[in-house]
Amino acid sequence: MEMEVWLNAGLGGIFGLLIGSFLNVVIYRLPKMMERQWAAELASMAAGADDSLQGDAVAEQQQPAFNLMTPRSRCPACGHEVQWFENIPVLSYLFLRGRCSACKVRISVRYPLVELATGALFFFCIQRWGVTPTGIAWCGFSAALVALALIDWDTTLLPDDITLPLLWAGLLASSLQWTDVTLQASVAGAAAGYLSLWLVYWGFKLATGKEGMGYGDFKLFAALGAWFGWQALVPIILMSSVIGAIIGIGMKMSSGLREGGYVPFGPFLVGAGFTAMVFGPQAILQAVLKLFGL
Repeated sequence: MEMEVWLNAGLGGIFGLLIGSFLNVVIYRLPKMMERQWAAELASMAAGADDSLQGDAVAEQQQPAFNLMTPRSRCPACGHEVQWFENIPVLSYLFLRGRCSACKVRISVRYPLVELATGALFFFCIQRWGVTPTGIAWCGFSAALVALALIDWDTTLLPDDITLPLLWAGLLASSLQWTDVTLQASVAGAAAGYLSLWLVYWGFKLATGKEGMGYGDFKLFAALGAWFGWQALVPIILMSSVIGAIIGIGMKMSSGLREGGYVPFGPFLVGAGFTAMVFGPQAILQAVLKLFGL
């Protein structure tokens, strides 16, 4: 029986490697797809106000298809089309020694790291919950959080295309009893998660005239509330805030802050969410209290 558990976990990890390869595509392309959509909408609005711009709007709408499936992956440096045998998770990176097979430009090590991280998360979920609706649900949760963390780090965007399905999936999982959270606690967690950061956002904006975070952070926190229940919100926000503050101070001291001096908050919410998944929300609270000697 134990051998079967580890075998299933191993197969889950391999499947996670494949999903991680797809997540690399999502992380790179989804923000660009959003930018194209915004550009097309702006061009259409401008054309409606000025007939002379209608040609620009039509040209914007007639751009070659660009989505998660089309076109095929290419080297950004030379345009070499990646072949199937160059796209095997982790192994292809090692075989190619981290370089494009055509132009030999170095490939970012982040690609295999995303694959390995996703594989490890899937391995953990299947080893802990088995090949069950619960295990599969937490695998989906993990994949969504990996994508959100890196998209937010790169672009400061948390796409609705991921945050909203994640929120609804949490509510659905609780309603079907795939998690230990009751539906009432899940609904309350989603509502409280969104409203709490919404209130912080407006309080900060009214006090300083600046925006301290984006609406995507509200939706991500609401999604975490849906998955873990309202009781987990305080531990999650405490851990993410403490980690964010420590990393932010470290980046400022090392002059590592990007232009504008901001650090996206989403990756720290994600980190707290993974900690809650692995150890439980109460373990987060105890760790934070211990950090402050309480």
